Amino acid sequence: MQADSLSFIFLNAAIVNNFVLALFLGICPFLGVSAKLETSWNMGLATMFVMLVSSTCAYGINLLLVEFELEFLRLICYIAVIASAVQLVEMVMKKFSPALFRALGIFLPLITTNCAILGLALFQTLREYDFLQCLAFSLGAGLGFTVALMLMAGLRVKLDLHNVPDVAKGAAMSLMLAGLLSLTFMGFAGLGGQ
Repeated sequence: MQADSLSFIFLNAAIVNNFVLALFLGICPFLGVSAKLETSWNMGLATMFVMLVSSTCAYGINLLLVEFELEFLRLICYIAVIASAVQLVEMVMKKFSPALFRALGIFLPLITTNCAILGLALFQTLREYDFLQCLAFSLGAGLGFTVALMLMAGLRVKLDLHNVPDVAKGAAMSLMLAGLLSLTFMGFAGLGGQ
């Protein structure tokens, strides 16, 4: 598989260089929203949508800024696009699913400050991906983010059914699980090549 092929970029972003479990970006929603499977799934989908919109807009913005030699404005432009995409998701979710809007709580607007989304835009710019590569990269990163949330939620739901010593309950157990998941995904590190 060639390093610039769409399938390689997709799998690399989803599994090998998973934004949460390998690059440690987006930890806040990973730990905060992963208590229930349904909430994790919906947060993953919302983040994936914001990643897709941000990636496509960042590609266009980068072309425009390079054309006019204004590359120093990249960061502020990317942040503005991410904030706008999150507002769009928030308005749609509030209109069509108020219960989900309340369930996600503060973590939905916090997608704006999710470093995984800004990292996505910056990584694709740094790697000089073309438009289709940007789409594959954003879909892979979004899928990887969703998979990480769902794995964590599944483990936390299973642990709620078992007797866990008091010293390991709550945040301590969540951090131990996150570490084990991260170690598991680090096993793929040799496959990425980047």
